[in-house]
Amino acid sequence: MELSLLKDIVIIFALSTVVNFLFTKIKVPTIIGYLLTGVITGPYFLGIIGSHHQIELLAEIGVVLLMFTIGLEFSINHLLRIRKIVFLGGFMQLILTAGITMLIARLYSMGWTGALFVGFLTALSSTAVVLKLMQERSEITSNYGRTVLGILIFQDIILIPLLLFTPMLGGEVSDQGGQLLVLLGKTIVLVGLVYIGNRWLMPRLLTLVAHTKNQELFMMSIFAICLSVALLTAEMGISLAFGAFLAGLMISESEYSHNAFGQLIPFKDTFTSFFFVSIGLLLDLSFVANHFMLVVSTVLLVLFIKMVIAGGTAFILGHTFRGTIMVGFALCQVGEFSFILAQSGLKYEIIPEYYYQLFLAVAIISMSVTPLLMMLSAPVATRMLRFPLPKLWVDGLFPLPQIEIPELKNHVVFIGKDSRSLNLSVMAKYLNMPYISIIFDPGTVKKLQAKGETVIYGDATNEPILEKAHVKTADIVVISVGNQIVSMSIIDRIRHLTPHAFIIVRTKKVNDIQELYRLGANQVIPEEFETAIDLFERILRKRLIPQREINMIIAKIRGDHYGIFREETSKSDQLFQELPNLEIMALKVREGSFVVGKSISEIRFRKVFGVTLVAILRDDKLIEHPDVHSVLEKHDVVYIMGRSEQIASAFELFGKDDPAESS
Repeated sequence: MELSLLKDIVIIFALSTVVNFLFTKIKVPTIIGYLLTGVITGPYFLGIIGSHHQIELLAEIGVVLLMFTIGLEFSINHLLRIRKIVFLGGFMQLILTAGITMLIARLYSMGWTGALFVGFLTALSSTAVVLKLMQERSEITSNYGRTVLGILIFQDIILIPLLLFTPMLGGEVSDQGGQLLVLLGKTIVLVGLVYIGNRWLMPRLLTLVAHTKNQELFMMSIFAICLSVALLTAEMGISLAFGAFLAGLMISESEYSHNAFGQLIPFKDTFTSFFFVSIGLLLDLSFVANHFMLVVSTVLLVLFIKMVIAGGTAFILGHTFRGTIMVGFALCQVGEFSFILAQSGLKYEIIPEYYYQLFLAVAIISMSVTPLLMMLSAPVATRMLRFPLPKLWVDGLFPLPQIEIPELKNHVVFIGKDSRSLNLSVMAKYLNMPYISIIFDPGTVKKLQAKGETVIYGDATNEPILEKAHVKTADIVVISVGNQIVSMSIIDRIRHLTPHAFIIVRTKKVNDIQELYRLGANQVIPEEFETAIDLFERILRKRLIPQREINMIIAKIRGDHYGIFREETSKSDQLFQELPNLEIMALKVREGSFVVGKSISEIRFRKVFGVTLVAILRDDKLIEHPDVHSVLEKHDVVYIMGRSEQIASAFELFGKDDPAESS
């Protein structure tokens, strides 16, 4: 490695680290920071990066690893399920965007050949930017994410014939029929390679490697598979990135795909940063300054055209208004593979240097604003839905069948489409517990409705959806959406409708607890902390610590840890602070239990354990405020109130042994 390249890498790492830190602090996507790093260090500003070609090589590796991990996260079965989106949706988006852009390019005094070429340049969107953002937000497998991914896959595939088509536009004579036959042959070879690798070759190969229990060998094998398939497709005239995606698909069905994905993430993020820096290096700031109004107006025009066409394609594919907006915002930028195509067009003199620089400025700026646009897509859709839009627009061309939800009381409402929420609804159904699920994914809703599930499609941040689920009369609402902002909005809407429902919220981080409690959540379960609690409980069991002591230890840890957030609230909320320390738990009196046949005064709940018996459920009849002479019978359900550690201490009363005798 030359020292000049090493110096450039050090500069990029140093600046990227600073920019990444600052942008993380102000909560701006780091992709913009990387692009800014490229602009600052590029030849048109400070000019401190000299090894442009070597940096582009590192950038290519970043895109390869990004596409490989996306292939791992997807699967060939998933790809087959969205083939309609890939070919129909992708073709529609490409042809419409290229055609309309070609007509508008004529207004820029371009010839027909150049205008057609610019149309195809503009039609391609950024796979690297969009899929990186969607991967970070866990949206690749969402309903709108599948459409975005399908269209992007088609664009990557169509790049190959576009590259073959470019010399024809440049006036070179070529054997068109022969090239089409070659392209068809390459397609057949790739499909066969992916199928064989996915079904037989990769699972067996990775099993052999995994059985060596050598992590270094496993990682070397993964890198070898990724780069070998990418190199093979490059030799066939197809992009390295698309080859890496195919390599990921070949491994995706293997049981080792998740391990490979986790191991590659640090490498992928590091090398992907070089890609965004390399794009920033290309921007000529003097051209932007000299043609500022032209660049800005062209950027806005491109964003608008692509947004409308991509959104319209999504609508034709059956998306609701919200999905249409989100797809449109996600695909409105110009993509990285357009740079490859543009360089080919410049080589064959299809577009002059002036339009090439205009294209670069528009492409880089549109990619830079993509994170912001994708972040704004959902709020924009929500605001627009407040207007009296036609029902066809709101529900889409293929609306979900409206199921009749009967009047329910004291039921559970599950909000979210993640596996936790879906599993909870299965458990509720198993126990014949009345429930309604709200899921914001029409594909999932259709499947569950076909199974007879009580599920409705909609965004739970909208009060009409909550009203349809009879939230006003629900006694428990479980929110498991994973997004802090969305969870806060849902809690706020629920509390506007009812102050009585007991709201349980799943959140990712402990730091989110305070704000969720403030808005009205009754119980917040931080995913990271509760996972640690579960692991610690297993450790205690392995050490053969009695279950009673384990319950008290875990209860004390929870109380101490969550209490931090209650102590930070104002003194005026002191009463509210104390209430969350108390819990009500339902305990069933089993046959042979110590409490069977004993009165409440004999058991001495309050004196010995500090808990209060508040109600008894017997034969589906609730006995509220039972007197001290009430005798407990087997199969009773007893409701006791107290602090979590007190309840844990009293829990063993309902087992088969007298806890006093075992102590």
